[in-house]
Amino acid sequence: MPATLSRIPKFLQKPLYRLYRSYANRFVPRWLVLIFDVLVILVTFYIAFAVRLNFEMERLDVWAETPQALVVTGIYALAFLWFRSYSGIIRHTGLNDAYRVFQATATAFLVTLLIGAGTRLIGYGLPGTTSYAVYLIHFLMGYFVLIGARIVVKTVFSEVVRSGREKGYRVIIFGAGASGVLVRKALDNDPGTIYEIVAFADDNPKKASKMLEGVPVMLTGEALRRSFVDRHGAGLLIISIQNLHPRRRAVVIEQALALGMEVKVVPPLDRWVHGQLSSTQLQKVRIEDLMERERIVLDSANVAADIRDKTVLVTGAAGSIGAEIARQALAFGPQKLVLLDQAESALHDVQYDILGEHSLREHSHRTEYLVANVKDAWRMEQVFAQYQPDIIYHAAAYKHVPLMEAFPYEALLTNVMGTKILADLAVKHRVKKFVLISSDKAVNPTNVMGASKRIAEICTQGLSNSTTQFITTRFGNVLDSNGSVIPLFRKQIARGGPLTITHREITRFFMMISEACNLVLEAGAMGKGGEIFLFDMGEPVKIIDLAHKMIRLSGLEPDKDILIRETGLRPGEKLYEEVLASEENALPTYHPKILHARVRTNDKEWVASRLGELQALIHEGDDFKLVAKMKEIVPEYRSENSVYSQLDR
Repeated sequence: MPATLSRIPKFLQKPLYRLYRSYANRFVPRWLVLIFDVLVILVTFYIAFAVRLNFEMERLDVWAETPQALVVTGIYALAFLWFRSYSGIIRHTGLNDAYRVFQATATAFLVTLLIGAGTRLIGYGLPGTTSYAVYLIHFLMGYFVLIGARIVVKTVFSEVVRSGREKGYRVIIFGAGASGVLVRKALDNDPGTIYEIVAFADDNPKKASKMLEGVPVMLTGEALRRSFVDRHGAGLLIISIQNLHPRRRAVVIEQALALGMEVKVVPPLDRWVHGQLSSTQLQKVRIEDLMERERIVLDSANVAADIRDKTVLVTGAAGSIGAEIARQALAFGPQKLVLLDQAESALHDVQYDILGEHSLREHSHRTEYLVANVKDAWRMEQVFAQYQPDIIYHAAAYKHVPLMEAFPYEALLTNVMGTKILADLAVKHRVKKFVLISSDKAVNPTNVMGASKRIAEICTQGLSNSTTQFITTRFGNVLDSNGSVIPLFRKQIARGGPLTITHREITRFFMMISEACNLVLEAGAMGKGGEIFLFDMGEPVKIIDLAHKMIRLSGLEPDKDILIRETGLRPGEKLYEEVLASEENALPTYHPKILHARVRTNDKEWVASRLGELQALIHEGDDFKLVAKMKEIVPEYRSENSVYSQLDR
């Protein structure tokens, strides 16, 4: 039995629940409901007459009043048939059912009054009394008995169902408004779980100390106080407010997690099934909800003018960033969107994701999906010749630091030479804009991957001309991207732990995927050529704090239910990421989240010469020579936790 005390006596709970299970899928026939309603009207007429006589029973002549009682009951019966007030399912009686009953009874009452008044005028009169007071008392009493009977049945049914549920939650609903009331109704209608609402929490002091559907409304700070939560055994917080500011939402969630509560959120209205909310649609809070910042406002007109009716090529389109850039770009009406990636299965998944999204389905004829490798110069020439792209978003790259530390050849071939192939073709085919997706690991790099991205920046930075603009965007980690720490932690929690972190002090910058891609499109639209744009990454996050939050979001306790194990820094990994190199500084742009980095420039001939030397070394098979040349091109490159550290001595 659930912890919640049922209003049904305990000795009746189980027998009633067994009876309910036997007849759960059966419903009272409508004709039986109609007969009951008619009998209620007949009986309440006599009671109304007794009330009119102040219960002086010696004055009540039942037989004399019976003809009029039958006439009035017949009028009400016809109204019930006309308005079909008997057709609702009693156990699910709602406002619509109550309104239909009111329509029927009120109409019958008015008809009775009119007939009574009319017959009195012609001197005939109904059989028995024609007291208007009796008609009014009868109407009020009949309506409230009919509704009361339905409410009693519904309440008993709900209590019987509640008494048979196996698990219970005591809930605090954050948001004492219309959405909060809808959440409460959805919880009450849950067939398998019992929910007891102990309080509504709200930030509006005008709502505090009031009652909402019999539940107290409290200020959030009071409702999420340990003494209150422990006293009432509240174990679940449901956030019902749709447009809650991300920072406020994060604060409320962390307050609840600190109290050991589970947290769920109400999905957006467009995800409700047939416009109705059910308890099964409540979503568990994700780590993204704790880290999401204030929504970025795009200059849609600027981005649309940049993309509309253009041919857009996205490389690395099967990856998290590339796929999201493609989705967002498609909404701005390009003439053709070409999604290119070497990963066949992943590209296939992206294709069906985009085709399956209702908002993008109408644009599906504008998309092309190409399986190709940016390292293949001949294939890339074919792609450029066939599609003649106007804008390129180059997201194809190898990004995993430890793997690239082990395979410098692959990092350079894709991140540098692949970029050079595309950049040269962009100039040759007079592409209007080339946007390179770089990384904060290119700043003061400590690993092969970061250094390769910095060389890619150097490669494209000096190529801008009057026809083709080369723009670089640089940002940190994106939440929930392929291979990032978030999916890794989720898998480890699902396995029961432990969660592995490389160092207790390691910190990283994080962005939402959609946020990063918004800024990529904005930066691409504002760029004039040669710029490196930085994104406002907010505050750095300690990975161990991230691990603690994810464990608590799963309803578990860190270092108790799930252990956290430190494994040591991986090859090439550094404790703290940076966005600017020491000799760089940033200038503001018209967008508050985008900064323009002032970086050193390199002579075109020098860049071409060093890239030629690097390309020649690639095929020698000597990783140390490759990395040494990378350090020559990027003087600030200092290896950490790597076999290549000896080159820095």
